[in-house]
Amino acid sequence: MTINERADKAAELKGSGACNCCQAVTKVLADTVDVSESDLLKMASGFAAGMGCMEATCGALIGANMILGLRTNGEGTVRHSRELLAKFRQKCGAVTCKDLKGAGTGKVLCECNDCVRNAVLSLGEIIG
Repeated sequence: MTINERADKAAELKGSGACNCCQAVTKVLADTVDVSESDLLKMASGFAAGMGCMEATCGALIGANMILGLRTNGEGTVRHSRELLAKFRQKCGAVTCKDLKGAGTGKVLCECNDCVRNAVLSLGEIIG
């Protein structure tokens, strides 16, 4: 499956309500890491509505970073994580769920389905 197909599938999973943002990202990339899909979904379950219920990092970005850490075996992950963050911010306009959803401003910068899609695409740009 191409990275674009994975991104579309992740957006579909999120849109259907089958997964939260973090779970959608990890689920479509589960076959690329040595952790079971079931375990990834459990690890990602606490990142619905971003970390801290919209107060902090977008769940989709967290999911992509989780996969990044597994794909790099933890080696050089911080450097790649910074790159992932920058790519996601460029695509979405922010990195916190609160800002992405326009909490306090009323201006939505990026819908959840697009955040999920952009997290997968951003990761794909880094890891191929």
